Amino acid sequence: MGKPMNTLNVATAQFENRSGDKAYNLSVIDRLSAQAAERGAQVIAFHECSVTGYSFARNLTLQQLTDLAEPIPDGESVQQLIAIAAKNRITILAGLFEKDADNKLYKAYVCVNGTGLVAKFRKLHPFIHPSLIPGNEYCIFELHGWTCSILICYDNNIIENVRATKLLGADIVFMPHVTMCTPSTRPGAGFVDPALWLNRENDPEALRREFDGSKGRSWLMKWLPARAYDNAVYAVFSNPIGMDDDQLKNGCSMIIDPYGDVLAECRSFDDSFVIATLEPEKLTLAGGHRYLKARRPELYKDIISQDHRAEQKVSWLHPE
Repeated sequence: MGKPMNTLNVATAQFENRSGDKAYNLSVIDRLSAQAAERGAQVIAFHECSVTGYSFARNLTLQQLTDLAEPIPDGESVQQLIAIAAKNRITILAGLFEKDADNKLYKAYVCVNGTGLVAKFRKLHPFIHPSLIPGNEYCIFELHGWTCSILICYDNNIIENVRATKLLGADIVFMPHVTMCTPSTRPGAGFVDPALWLNRENDPEALRREFDGSKGRSWLMKWLPARAYDNAVYAVFSNPIGMDDDQLKNGCSMIIDPYGDVLAECRSFDDSFVIATLEPEKLTLAGGHRYLKARRPELYKDIISQDHRAEQKVSWLHPE
């Protein structure tokens, strides 16, 4: 696949979703996508499970999760996303729980435009609910001449996944998340007190310190720019802001270029988005392009492909 010829205006969004309230969440997706289109965005990306909500699913029964999930593309939510994309004249990426014809359950993320489904990806490393089945393939698709891929949240922490999508031709990796502000074994990790969110108008500085510190953005910036830099891709990171069930999330939705530099980032506590212009020249000028050409797979192809049993059953808390 060749390098795209034209620039692309991409938006990444963040909002405070409501657990299980698809109608409300779709209304926010409608509003933000319309505003982004008015400002010149051709594409807008929302967070993991932005249609359904996420963290509350850990407490659902199998039947409740099955009832929440929908077939793709024939389910009502994806059909509404297509209608929203058509009305607002913008390509939309958003996430939800999927069920197939046999009621097998997946964590899914879709790309739609006004004519229908462009792409669907199933999360490779799901863990919010034990009934979710891991996806088993990468997703490569075209948007306005750019080759794109999708990796959901924890998929991006396994570095081989990002490299694999790059080797399959990806110029852009959409990285929807629900992450940060949760306990882990990493020093400094932990929940952010929801009281700070409720008091954000009176004391925004206290909330921002927590959001940007070791519980949040400072951890993200240890690894996210490296995924873009090492692979010479644009990384489009989306993450919710505010309460997701009983978990407070810190947003920081951002777009990073192939140099590992942040082009645009949401810094508001409100539902919001930012737009960046993606330039094709950076794909080949960035150092990662040279590193890819310098690879010597004969040295490590057998090492990378050694037999390995993946540990999929992890806590609903992000095991950073």
